[in-house]
Amino acid sequence: MKNIAVFFGGRSVEHEVSVITGMQVIENLDKSQYKAIPVYITKEGKFLGGEVLADFKTFKSGDFSETEEVYFKADPSDNRLYTMREEKGGLFSKGGVREAVFAEVHMAFVALHGTFGEDGSIQGFFDTLNIPYIGCSTLSAAVGMDKKMMKDVFIAHGLPVLEAECFFRGEWEEAREQVEEKIAALGYPVFVKPANLGSSIGITKVKEAAELADAMELACSYDRKILVEKAAENPREINCAVLGYGKDVKTSALEEPMGWKELLTFEDKYVSGNKKGPAAKGENPRNCPAPVDDALKAEIESLAARAFMAIDACGTARIDFLVTESGTFVNEINTLPGSMGFYLWEPVGISFTELLNEVIALGEWRFADKNRNMYVYDAHLFEKTGYGSKL
Repeated sequence: MKNIAVFFGGRSVEHEVSVITGMQVIENLDKSQYKAIPVYITKEGKFLGGEVLADFKTFKSGDFSETEEVYFKADPSDNRLYTMREEKGGLFSKGGVREAVFAEVHMAFVALHGTFGEDGSIQGFFDTLNIPYIGCSTLSAAVGMDKKMMKDVFIAHGLPVLEAECFFRGEWEEAREQVEEKIAALGYPVFVKPANLGSSIGITKVKEAAELADAMELACSYDRKILVEKAAENPREINCAVLGYGKDVKTSALEEPMGWKELLTFEDKYVSGNKKGPAAKGENPRNCPAPVDDALKAEIESLAARAFMAIDACGTARIDFLVTESGTFVNEINTLPGSMGFYLWEPVGISFTELLNEVIALGEWRFADKNRNMYVYDAHLFEKTGYGSKL
C-alpha cells in the first residue's frame, strides 16, 4: 500500500477551489492501492496533517484543533513527513515535545490551484527534496501558469493564439500613456488579465478606452505582469483535456460551457450549486460531449495534444479553445484543472478513480525518468584553483 500525500489549500486566491479538488481526489483514490494522507496548506502557508482533513465538514466548521503541523526535513534521502508531539514523562525519561514521524510519502499529489501550487513553486520544493509528485515539472508548470510565457511557447510551436500585448505593473504606473497607446493600437475590445492567475479572477473585458484604467488597476492588484489580449468575436468556448507524458498522449471528450456571454467568471465556474464537479449542473451547464462536427473535433484534439506537448506537460491538463468564424485559437492550458477535469474523461470510459491511477503512474514514470539524469560532475575544481582567483 502506497501513501499518497494529497496537498491542497495553499496561499492562493483559489484556496477554496483547491480544497474541493483535494477532497474529490481523496474520495476517489483507489483504496486497494493507495492510502490518502491529507496535507492541508493554510492561507498562511502552514502544512497541517490529520485524518479530519479528509472530511469536508472540517472546512465547513473551520475547526482544525485535531490537526498537527507537519514538515519535511531538508534531506533528499528522507521522504517522510514529521511533526512535533508532546510526550509524557516515564519512570526513566522526561516528558516534553519531541519530533515524531507523521507519515512516509511515496507520492505527492498536487491538488493546489494558482500561486505557490500550480506555478512551479511546490514542484521545485518537491524536486529539491527528491519527492515524487504528480503532474507537470517545475518548468512546465511555471510556463503553463504564466499566460505570456505560455503564449510565446505556443507561438514558437506554430499554434494559433489571439494577438496580445504584455505590460508590467511598473509600466502602467510610470508610463501609462505609452501603455494606453499600445492597447489602442491592438484595438478594442480587449481582455485584461493578470498573467499568473486562474479561475478567471482579476479578468475584465474592456470595450472602450474609458474602461481601461479600472481593469488595469484590478489586474495590477493581483500580479506584476498583465496580459492585454484582443477579444475574439462571438466565440464558442470548447475545452479538451489531454492525458500522458512526452509524445504518448490521448485526448478526452470535448465540452462546451453554455449560458455564458463574454467571460466565464469565478462565480459561473464554481458558485452554482455544483456537486459533481465544475458544471455538473447549475446556471451554466456544459454540453459534454460538445456538439461539434468531425472536422472541428479532430482539429481541437490535434491542437490540444500539440499544446500539451509544447510545454512538456505531464499527467492531465485541460486546454481551452475559442472557436470563431475566422478560426480556432488556443486560449490557455490549465495544468491542474479543477476536479482534475474528471468529467471530461468519463464520456470516453475513464472513471475518476482510473484517471487518478493513470496520473499517479505518470508521476512515477516522470520521477524515474528524471532520476536517470546525472546531477554530480567531478571536476576537481577545488584542486585546480584557489580562493579569490578568477574562474
